[in-house]
Amino acid sequence: MSIFEIGMLLCFGAAWPFSILKTLRRKDVSGKSVLFLLIVLLGYIFGILHKVFYNFDKVVYLYALNGLMVSTDIALYLRFKKD
Repeated sequence: MSIFEIGMLLCFGAAWPFSILKTLRRKDVSGKSVLFLLIVLLGYIFGILHKVFYNFDKVVYLYALNGLMVSTDIALYLRFKKD
């Protein structure tokens, strides 16, 4: 388990609740990119897979939590996007 990996995931994870709350309050997704969110989610999925197959430790739960928050942000994007 790397303290630097934990630090990175905590810093990234701290940003998602603000993004989610902003979307919920404004009901507006202008300025957000669903492609960017999907790429970030894919990165978290790859992190989880690495932990599962090569180096399982408790950090996998941080990847999963961050992935859940990004998934929430994607769902909000799809809910509030203007057609």
